[in-house]
Amino acid sequence: MVAPASAGSPRADLERDVKEALRARDNERLQTLRMLLAEIKNKSIELGRDPDRDEFTGLVRKGIKQRQEAAQQYEQGKRPELRDKELREIGYLECYLPAQASEDDLRQAIRELVAERGLSGPSGIGPVMKEMMKRFGGAADGAMVNRLAREILSP
Repeated sequence: MVAPASAGSPRADLERDVKEALRARDNERLQTLRMLLAEIKNKSIELGRDPDRDEFTGLVRKGIKQRQEAAQQYEQGKRPELRDKELREIGYLECYLPAQASEDDLRQAIRELVAERGLSGPSGIGPVMKEMMKRFGGAADGAMVNRLAREILSP
């Protein structure tokens, strides 16, 4: 797997990687990247412009989440070969995600926000989620932020 160069736009990186997979005759990777490229093109049509980095990252995360759910279903259905295919596809997509913030960095930022705003209990989860996703953008996994927020806000 080749990580995309960060110099160009995410879409240009993806298009370059599609061509590379085509030349290498890596059909599974090619199919996965083409599906992502189709999602990007549909989003471009919907927005009337190319998606920005955060929107691109959101589409990649959506693709990863869909494959995680499918892999889980295949695991339950005792279809390990299909589960493994979904997991490989997740690997192809993960290289398009920005570097992820560490759990310790997120935990510290959430604690600071909670102390600063005097948040507590379940009602504080929404403001914490909103601020952390705004602050960290694509570098934070929403599920992890939610889990940490619940952990820190619980009595």
